[in-house]
Amino acid sequence: MDSLDFNELASLIRCNSYSKHKAGVDAHGEQMIELAAPLGYTLTRYQREHIGDHLLLRSPRGAGKKILLLGHLDTVYPPDTFVEFSEDEECVYGPGVCDMKGGNWVALNALRQLKRTYGKLHNIDWLLVSDEEIGSDDSKALTTKIAKQYDACLVFEAAGKNHELVVARKGIATYTITITGKAAHAGNHYRDGIDANFALANMLMEMSALTDLKRGSTVNVGKIHGGIGANTISPSATMVVEARFTKASEQQRLLEGIENICLAIEVTGVSVKLEGGLQRGVMAPTDKQSALLSEINEILGYELPVEHRGGVSDANTAAATGTPTLDGFGPYGDGDHTIHERALKSSFALRIAQVTQILASLCYQAESQPALSDSD
Repeated sequence: MDSLDFNELASLIRCNSYSKHKAGVDAHGEQMIELAAPLGYTLTRYQREHIGDHLLLRSPRGAGKKILLLGHLDTVYPPDTFVEFSEDEECVYGPGVCDMKGGNWVALNALRQLKRTYGKLHNIDWLLVSDEEIGSDDSKALTTKIAKQYDACLVFEAAGKNHELVVARKGIATYTITITGKAAHAGNHYRDGIDANFALANMLMEMSALTDLKRGSTVNVGKIHGGIGANTISPSATMVVEARFTKASEQQRLLEGIENICLAIEVTGVSVKLEGGLQRGVMAPTDKQSALLSEINEILGYELPVEHRGGVSDANTAAATGTPTLDGFGPYGDGDHTIHERALKSSFALRIAQVTQILASLCYQAESQPALSDSD
């Protein structure tokens, strides 16, 4: 492979694509459309009013497996905060270099190599959503609809430290719980009040008790607010609760547990409003995923390391459709979601070569494959 020129990646990084900055996300989307244009894709744009448009790039069909590449356009820093790109001998630095503009750039360069080798692309489609960093609430249904149509899905979040692929991710549910009691003077009419803060405290303890670290399940009450002042029985309180889990059975236990706690506390006289719910289901290893990984290892001629991660991604959504899904095809980097985000330059070259070889074998007829050399 020719030496990589990171100037193109730099232009992508400098285009601010904060999730809630629609103009910026769409501008970055236009960058990706322009870069992908020579590959012969057909574009489907899913227009959105308040967030960036989602983009689906489709290639013609032919013999071989049908593969979906999955990435996201958005990053976490608002405009005029962290937009710088820099590089040194070993690394590139900037918002999105590993999460995940860098991963999308890996996919782009692998597709370019395939186009040069075969003259055209087929069987490889590419979905770029705009809201992954804020939970994919809008794109989740779209990803579900699209991902189930493919033989496999490759996701381009950052690689592990030793270039591990991700075979499992925890699921996540998030709730906002509002508790309504009754205000009363804490000195003169204490018995007349219904203390929302007291109810919240009891619920907090019960919800935290649902945590089971041996099963990889956690419940975190991450934010609470309530009351008016020391001399008033609290008429209202709120808390934001997050549950994470590694198995479908634990997902059910925690979600039912949280709902039951909300129902049970109402016997004390407060009313409870539960908003939110399952954000992303568990991504768990499956037999189909294992078969895909084995095929990839055979293609490469060596075994790729794998890992489980506690964080979620759109791989959770794709995997939930039953389509065998592997994540972590981006470059290795660290400091993501901080001003210290960086990615290893050599990692880009490795991942581009691996993805090119994998897609060549999966998507093109074996008998027609020309040899892929380092100079392709």
